[in-house]
Amino acid sequence: MMELRVLRYFLMAAREENMTKAAQLLHVTQPTLSRQIMQLEEELGCKLFRRSNHNIYLTEEGMLLKKRAQDIITLADRTQKEFEDRQDEMAGEIVFGCAEAKCMQELAGVIAAFQKDYPLVKYEIYTANADDIKERLDRGLIDIGLLSEPVDISKYNFHRLKKKEKWRALVPNDSELARKEVITPADLLDIPIMLVKRDLVKNEVENWFGEYFSQIRVVGTYNLLNNAAVMVENHIGVLLSYPVGAIYENLTFVPLSPPLETGFVLVWRKNQVLSSPVQNFLDRIRGT
Repeated sequence: MMELRVLRYFLMAAREENMTKAAQLLHVTQPTLSRQIMQLEEELGCKLFRRSNHNIYLTEEGMLLKKRAQDIITLADRTQKEFEDRQDEMAGEIVFGCAEAKCMQELAGVIAAFQKDYPLVKYEIYTANADDIKERLDRGLIDIGLLSEPVDISKYNFHRLKKKEKWRALVPNDSELARKEVITPADLLDIPIMLVKRDLVKNEVENWFGEYFSQIRVVGTYNLLNNAAVMVENHIGVLLSYPVGAIYENLTFVPLSPPLETGFVLVWRKNQVLSSPVQNFLDRIRGT
């Protein structure tokens, strides 16, 4: 049966890629650490490290265990902290998984008011796309997710935020599109396009193109805006997105016609026992 202590040893060895250095940081002897890793490999029935004269490197099985071990340790630490915080008046941590969006301002406003009432509560903000956030929600690593619609919320409770984002085309400043007041589907027929990767959102974009969708030239997909913007800057293609507050020196956001809007929801797992800070925060935001 794997012990948390041994998983911490394994993670330190994986991080340092050197048994001697990892043992020093763990305050154990190098033979002790090596023996613990070997026993872990025997228990799992596989090699976790490839060894050279001076360093160690994760095998494919080792990389899988690293991912799982990080989740296990995170959950264990969070659980211990929640029980410790129960001794204090409304203390603990709320972990948010957030999509890139200007509506983060709405969420931050509620956090700021909540912080004044409960100064011992701390916050972790994890930024990612919707699929990553939902995966971490399901594994218990995130308490509350901020997701853009459309999104499958059948497994979650949710609260819809008030603000919606209007989509725009992100185009190079030196393109003819940048001089338009609005961009229509017909304007993009001869233009290489980068589409958002999420299927549900991609369907919304397809509906916006309507009969023109079969004629557009898709050159790539993206999941987060900032790196995709570099592709636009290098004239690889233009993309459709809602702005997230970023300003790009060589790029312009042009409104779409007809308009395309996205709403946002806060989600959390159904049938989950929530910590006191999370429950009170959700009560607060649902009452706003």
